[in-house]
Parts: sequence; C-alpha cells; structure tokens
Amino acid sequence: MEELKIARIDVFQVDLPYRGGVYRLSGGREYRSFDATIVRITAQNGIEGWGESTPFGSNWIASHALGVRAGIAEIAPKLIGLDPRRVDRIYDAMDAALIGHSHAKTALDVACWDIFGKATGLPVCELLGGRTDVKMPIIDSCPVTGPAETRQQVEAFRAEGYTGHSLKVGDDPAIDAERITAALADKKPGEFFIVDANGGMTVESALRMLRLVPPGLDFVLEAPCATWRETLSLRRRTDVPIFLDELAVGDESIIQIIADDAADGIGLKISKNGGLTKGRRHRDICVAAGLTISVQETAGSEIALSAIVHLGQTIPERNLRTILDTRSVVNLTTADVDFEVVDGRISAPTTPGLGVRPRLDVLGSPVASYY
Repeated sequence: MEELKIARIDVFQVDLPYRGGVYRLSGGREYRSFDATIVRITAQNGIEGWGESTPFGSNWIASHALGVRAGIAEIAPKLIGLDPRRVDRIYDAMDAALIGHSHAKTALDVACWDIFGKATGLPVCELLGGRTDVKMPIIDSCPVTGPAETRQQVEAFRAEGYTGHSLKVGDDPAIDAERITAALADKKPGEFFIVDANGGMTVESALRMLRLVPPGLDFVLEAPCATWRETLSLRRRTDVPIFLDELAVGDESIIQIIADDAADGIGLKISKNGGLTKGRRHRDICVAAGLTISVQETAGSEIALSAIVHLGQTIPERNLRTILDTRSVVNLTTADVDFEVVDGRISAPTTPGLGVRPRLDVLGSPVASYY
C-alpha cells in the first residue's frame, strides 16, 4: 500500500445563523447562531479531507464550540505523520491524546474518512460497509412555538418535499398536546413524526401530555426526560414508541439502552457520538438489536450533512427512519455537494470521498494550523 501520511491540519471557524431567527427548545433555551468548526486535513501527497463539528449550543449536552477547537489543539499535533486511512488507529491516537470529548474528535475523524475515500477512489459510504439502494427520506426541525405556528411550519416543510418532521416540545403539557395534535392534523401517508422534548420533561409532565393527545396519532417520542431513571419509568408506563438522543452518546450507553429495553430507536447524531468511526459501530449495534435509527447532527452545514448522508446510506431500509438535512436549520452555504434532494429524498454521491467542495471564500483563513 502506497505510503500516506497526515502532513497538515487546518482549523476554520464559521458562524451559521439559524434561518428562522430564533430556535427555541424546552426549558427556555434559545439559539440564534451555531458556532461551526471545520477541519481540513492535508496528506503529504496533497489529498485533502474535510470534516465538521457544530455543537447545538453549550447547554444541550456536554459539548461546546470552544471545546471543539481546544480539543483539536490537544489532539492534532499527535496525528501528524499518521496514515489517515487507518481510521481505527487514528481513533486510538486521539483517545490516547484526549479522553472523551467526542465532539472534538468528530471533525478530524470525518476528514480522515474523506481522505480514505479519495485515496481509494470510493465514496465514503462504500468504505462504511456499502451503499443500499434506499432513497433516504429527509426530516425537518420545527422549534418550540404555538400550535398554529407549528402546523404552518410543517406545511411549509411539506411543500419543500419533507416527509419527516421533528417537533420540539417540553413546555406546558396541554400546549404541547395541542402542538402535536395541530401538527399531525394533516398527516400524509408515509410521513414520519418525531416529538422531541430534548430531555425537558419530567415523567409526570410527559404522562400528562400523552394523556391529552387524541388516541391513534402516529408519532414517536424522542428524548422525553433528562435522566436514565426517568426515561425507564416513562418507558414502562406508555405504549408510545421512544427514541433516545441525548442519552445515546457512546458505546456503553447504546449497549445499556438495549440491555434495559429503554427505547425503540436512537437519534444518531454524528458529532455527539464521535464521528463516522464510532457511528459505524453504533449503527451495527442498533441494527443487530433491531432498533431503528434516525441519522442526524447537532447542527451543521453541508460538510456535516455529507457525513450524515454517507452513514445513512449504509443502514438497512427496515432500520432507517430519516436523515436530517442540516441545511433546513441554517442559512449559510459552506460547500458545494455532489448530492441533492429529489422529491423529499436523498442518495449518497458516487464521487470519491464525501463529495464536498468547500467554499474557501466563506471559510476564510484558518484560525489554527498544525504541521
């Protein structure tokens, strides 16, 4: 095998404004912009790989944008001279340099996969196990707002071709029930609804909300409670399917989900779970256990979306629910991509690597470089 070594790592910072002005979550959390860290890894033969990690603010899970760049500063010097195609060995080196901090490792990991694909002439999805023939349905993201506004948001996304809808809840149980009822009032055949509390409910408020929702509405409840104990308590007392997200952050937690029968599926957010190397493992664990998967990101631009598309393309159709088109959340384009949405569905590109061409005029100059 021809020698390939990491020669340089450049780090870019970009603010990604939320396209709807103010994005609201449960607990009064608000976001107007997302702080993106984008990484370029250059091999000694000139091949470039790109990756992104954009946390959803600093009060969603234990991650934040400054931590991404601080973590990369700790890790990046240890990767110079290593072969980026040996993605598991790259991860060993990252873990040896810094324990935890998956969100900091993601951009580096994804960039290595991009180089791996370009070096072999293959799309990343083929290296992750091989593409399926599934045209993947995309899901939107509707922030906390009033019932009428939620219904309007769903209708607007539906007009754009979206067949998956993620509704944020977690306030007053009665208002949340009205929000769900309004959003599903015009549900079309084949549409999939996630009701996402982002850990903002107690067991009591979740049960009250579910009792107020009209019987027979077809949705899954995602991340209802902040703790494992609360989630298990709710799980035992409702027949509504449950997805976990914030509590599904690594190998151990996903294995525990299965052992405790704590959920029916997960929202696999790539940067939260540590990149494509870890995402590949979590995919396999979930598929083996019969869980369903929605491949998403905390936030991000086209570079983050490319990783979602490639991982999602390797999940069997019976296990894949939706993938998140991160472009529905932000209004800044950081890269041109070799894939597009057609009739609300998307397929991974056939070009080598991730299939992204970053816009350097948007990224600007690196904020840090390692070589």
